[in-house]
Amino acid sequence: MSFKIAIIGAGSVGFTKKLFTDLLCVPEFRDIEVALTDISQHNLDMIRAILDKIVEANGFPVKVTAHTDRRRALEGAKYIISCVRVGGLEAYADDIRIPLKYGIDQCVGDTICAGGILYGQRNIPVILDFCKDVREVAAPGAKFLNYANPMAMNTWAAIEYGKVDTVGLCHGVQHGAEQIAEILGAKSPAELDYICSGINHQTWFIDLRLNGRKIGKEELVAAFEAHPVFSQQEKLRIDVLKRFGVYSTESNGHLSEYLPWYRKRPEEIARWIDMSDWIHGETGGYLRHSTETRNWFETEFPQFLASADKPIDPAKRSNEHASHILEALETGRVYRGHFNVKNNGVISNLPADAIIESPGFVDRFGINMVSGITLPEACAATCMASINVQRMSVHAAVTGDIDLLKLAVLHDPLVGAVATPEEVWQMVDEMVVAQARWLPQYANAVPAAKERLAKSSVKTRDWAGAARRNVRSIEELRAEKSALKKAV
Repeated sequence: MSFKIAIIGAGSVGFTKKLFTDLLCVPEFRDIEVALTDISQHNLDMIRAILDKIVEANGFPVKVTAHTDRRRALEGAKYIISCVRVGGLEAYADDIRIPLKYGIDQCVGDTICAGGILYGQRNIPVILDFCKDVREVAAPGAKFLNYANPMAMNTWAAIEYGKVDTVGLCHGVQHGAEQIAEILGAKSPAELDYICSGINHQTWFIDLRLNGRKIGKEELVAAFEAHPVFSQQEKLRIDVLKRFGVYSTESNGHLSEYLPWYRKRPEEIARWIDMSDWIHGETGGYLRHSTETRNWFETEFPQFLASADKPIDPAKRSNEHASHILEALETGRVYRGHFNVKNNGVISNLPADAIIESPGFVDRFGINMVSGITLPEACAATCMASINVQRMSVHAAVTGDIDLLKLAVLHDPLVGAVATPEEVWQMVDEMVVAQARWLPQYANAVPAAKERLAKSSVKTRDWAGAARRNVRSIEELRAEKSALKKAV
């Protein structure tokens, strides 16, 4: 088979390498073209060098091209994969730093909450630019696969306003299933059958079967509490499981910032999180992790490049959806996964316009969702709170309506649990002013926001958060990796 795939934001070097090697695990895909595009020539050069070495080492006729001109990369592409982070780590730092001044402590801040909403404001205008290019220069009927967060907002904008065939992809469901298989003593995750449904990062295991045997709440709670590691790392998720009756796919840290109950009192946060790794609830944990990863990759690039000189092993193909979806669409080999699409009645008790994450099957006819799912009422209520925020956020991002943006932030569950309306209004002004270069739709609102900030009497504080860790140096990371190797 010969067709073209474009990867936007290909400078996300590690993730792009994973997607690329996954694609080449499909025998029929070894004659494709992969066009990389990124605004950073430096990052583009690094990933191009790695992929060229993979192709050379395996002797495949795959064509790899790299372009800072996005439209050139998209010309004739049948599939477009996006993994962009608009504003990079500089803007992301503000997503964490500024809300902390108002008492809002986030672990990740890239889905909803104050940080995730502003992230969406930066991403959506760019996503719509991508969609315009797809409509104009990509192959007719091209499919857009979005990996970028905030997943639901980006996908919502691409479908409703971008008018492009779009699916959102995430790996949270797979990771949650691996946990459950482990605590239940399965020999392989393949022994676990499950149905997950909800919205991205708030998806719920509403049916679990281990080798055909149905697993209930009591057995699941007991298994998690008996596990020596997960019982400590997933305290909040276990508490939600006890109260809701079903397990959430999302990590302890992510889930903590989507709900109004666990991060609103600084003195309570430590009770629900675990500091063994960033993903379990650390303040700004993903920002620290991303910063360390970037610094490590920049320093250790020669080693990463050298390690690319190896044969591809199809047995090590990852569970990221993209390659499996493309394989199903092109070959007809059926793939079952969980996909982010417009609801349109798939989940009976969520709105039709919402972007849901739910099971579907892929073959030559496309992505076919399983309909007729009804969420437990508590799960639906939690999802609805986020959906209402997402809808307002998308519409604000498209129209540049700063008042609607403030209302979206005000209605966020964690923000509403912590901040007053006056604090929210000032916080949004401050974030919009700080990130103005990435928010062209708010250009007319920035001068008035600056004036309000100059006159404001709302007090803020200099607060690092309830559970913050400093970014580790390269030397510290090397020492830690060395100690881990010795321990093994």
